[in-house]
Parts: sequence; C-alpha cells; structure tokens
Amino acid sequence: MNKQHSTPRVRFAPSPTGYLHIGGLRAAFFNWLFARHNNGVFLLRIEDTDGERSKPEYTQAILDAFDWVGLHSDEPIVIQSQRIARHKEVIESMLVAGTAYKCFCTIQELQERLGASAAQEGSYTKYDEKCRTRVTTIGDEQKSCVVRFKVPSTIKEVAFDDLIHGPLVFDKEQFDDFIIMRSDGSPMYNFVVVVDDADMRISHVLRGDDHIANTPKQILLYTACGFTMPQFGHLPMILGADGQRLSKRHAATSVLDYRVNGFLPDALCNYLVRLGWSHGNQEIFSREELMQYFSLEQVGKKAAIFDSTKLEWLNSVYIKQTPAQELLEYSIKCIDPALQVKLSGWHTEQLLSFIDLYKDRVKTLRELLDELYSVYARPSMMVVTAEMEPWIHEKNYHNMKHLELFLIGLEDYSVQALTVSIKDFINKQALTMPEMGKPLRIALTGKTASPGVFELLALLGKQESIERLHAFIILLKESLKKH
Repeated sequence: MNKQHSTPRVRFAPSPTGYLHIGGLRAAFFNWLFARHNNGVFLLRIEDTDGERSKPEYTQAILDAFDWVGLHSDEPIVIQSQRIARHKEVIESMLVAGTAYKCFCTIQELQERLGASAAQEGSYTKYDEKCRTRVTTIGDEQKSCVVRFKVPSTIKEVAFDDLIHGPLVFDKEQFDDFIIMRSDGSPMYNFVVVVDDADMRISHVLRGDDHIANTPKQILLYTACGFTMPQFGHLPMILGADGQRLSKRHAATSVLDYRVNGFLPDALCNYLVRLGWSHGNQEIFSREELMQYFSLEQVGKKAAIFDSTKLEWLNSVYIKQTPAQELLEYSIKCIDPALQVKLSGWHTEQLLSFIDLYKDRVKTLRELLDELYSVYARPSMMVVTAEMEPWIHEKNYHNMKHLELFLIGLEDYSVQALTVSIKDFINKQALTMPEMGKPLRIALTGKTASPGVFELLALLGKQESIERLHAFIILLKESLKKH
C-alpha cells in the first residue's frame, strides 16, 4: 500500500464522448474490487472537458451502466468541467514558479522550423524549446499562446514501478516540453488528470495499459506541483479472437447493449474480471468472493482475448441459478416492460413455471423471452415447415388422431399423470417415444426441439394443448390429400 496514503483511494474516470464500453467497465470493476478488498474508497470522475465530443446522453449512459452492474461512487461524482478554475489556478502557479512557460510559436512557425508535420494532430515532432527562455515583451498579453511544461534539464529518465508490469523506464528523449494548456485556455488531458487525481487524494491509478505512455509526463507534473505521487498500475488490453483491439465486429462493445441483449450484470462482470485476472482454476465467483480474492498480483501482463461463446456459457449458468421470479422482474425492468401484457393469457404462476421450464435451455434472457413468446403464440399450421416435413405421412396422422382421443379422455392432466399415461399409451401402440414425442412437440410449439413434452402439456393445459394438436392433425390431413 502507498505509505503516503492511509486509506486506498481509486477512481474510474471515463470521458462521455461515447457509450461506456466493456473495456472501460472492466477497468471500473477492477478499481472497485481493489477498493473493496483493501477497505478503500472508489470514486467516479466524469472527464467532460472535450466540449465538442462530450454529450449529456453519454454521461447518463455511463451512470445507467454503473447502476445496472451495481457500481456506485463512494463520494459525490466529480465533474471535470466544473473544475476549470482550479486547473487554471495551478497553471498560473506553475508559470510563477517557472515550471511552465508560455509558448507564442504559431503553427506556421513550428512547421517552418520543425517540418510540415509539426503541430499536426496525431503526429509528434519534438519541440525545439524556442520559447523556453523567451523574455516577455510588451504586447504579449494580446498574443495567442499555449502553456508548455518545462521538463527539468537535469533528468535523464523517468522510472516507476508499475503495479502490474513491474519496473518501467522512459528516456527523456521520448518527450519534450509538452503543452499543458491550449491557446483557447483549455487545459490538456495529462495536466488535468494530475490536478484532479491529486485533489481527490487518489492513492492508486489503475487504468488500461494504453495509458502507459502518459505516465512519465504525469509523474513529472506531480513532482513539479509538489503533489503526493500515487502508485500506477496498467491493466492489459482486451483483444478480439484475431488479436486486434476489441471492436463491434468482435462483439457488442457498449455495456448497455449487453443489458438489452439479455445478459445478467453479475455474469458480465464475472466474465470481465476473469479477462486478465485469475484465482486458481475457479471460473464462477459471487461478488463477495471477488471482493475477498481480488489482488493486483494475480492480474496478468498479456492482453486478454474476448470470447463471446464463453460469456454466453457463463451467462447461461447464472440464468439457471437465478429463481424464476427474479428473472421475470429483471426481464420486465431491463428488457421488455410489456412482457406480462404480451403474455397476459398466462397467470403469474403459469408464467413462472414456463420460465423454470425454459431457463435451462437458453444462453441469454433475450433467448428466454423469444422462447416464451413463441410457445405462448400457437404455432402456425398453415404451411408445412422443414421440421414438419418428415412427419407428413399416413402413419403419423393416425398416431396423432389416436393420441388426441386419448388426451381428451384423461381426467388427471398433471405432469406425473401425463408421464405415466402417455408412456403406457405409446407402449400399447407399439411405438417409440421419438415417434410420438417429436410430432407432438411440433403440434405444441412448431419445433421438434423443446423442453419436456409432458411438462409442456401440463403447463399449456388440457384445452389449449388438445386444440394445438387438433390444428396439427388438420394440417396433416390436408397435406396428405395433396400427396
């Protein structure tokens, strides 16, 4: 633990320039788990100083995603754009202290001296320090300028012990007197992050390893400003199966897309934590277990590979373990508020029984709802489908007719009674279960694959199941006439 901070304090600091993606959620969850494991504090800061790209709806989406997965800031959320005055105050103090200076070089001048790529977005040309010793003259106040950090001439390198990657060293030649405030008065990312983290008393900065290159600059700023230095840890990236950075072509990247698509929040978080962290061979963890076991020592250095199939498997495990009532309430809240209206023909206990019947067969709640809607609506018996085709024959027509008469005569329509009675009926007809069960499934659901046929009959009820069977018999009869 950082000896200069008695209580661990970590933060997640997204920019609301787009929807929160799963890489960001994993970083947030790692920070949250680190805080919980070490009896620390987890904070949220919205870095919305990019006025052109930051949008309120993206900020709200971040908060909605946090609420969905159960992450909450332990202190009031910090909004970076509300701290501009503080950022400028520190800039002024650095100018006075001589750790920063104003640079009046125009883009044209930089390009003439340093080449055409100088000052272009996305390019790097080392600044020649022309304004580093420039003496202020009359009229400078009316000139446009940026503020640059004065990298100490005495240093040869910047080194730090990364909590995940170990010792890292950066040669001074890798950076120059970098800009900390633009000519329009807006502070740069590396500067505001340092000021905000220092003011929030952040003890551990845990973020993606795409930020490693920013760290030496931030360390120099911490030192120049006299701020308490945090410890840094950089998490491995998440890649697609092809080794490329995760994008929409690999999987949904927005966290809220997973909510709409029927993933349970605990399943998603469980999966994301396992991308880069392990505890033996254990795959499934409760929140309490994650808080107990999590440590940075078990976070890997290599990039993690996102596997949609494994996520779906894990989600299916969570669905199976979740009571039907909870799945119903969650589905209404997060996926389809009109669920019970669409299935209004079923009373609540019947609906819960159908959920219990189908939940072991699905990978997502979206699949579960599709199955419920499908079995609720009578299968169309207007056209012979590919699944029906093998069962369009004379013998099956007579089998179904006999079964219909048999079911009409039954008084006990419970699962237990149906199981015994129908099996006895099949034996007396010298048939096999597949010969009777598959076409019966088609009659009830339109599909040859479904949950237990006896359970389906009992849940649909005597009248509904017989009416569905009768519709299939009529289709068989009409189809046989055409052959």
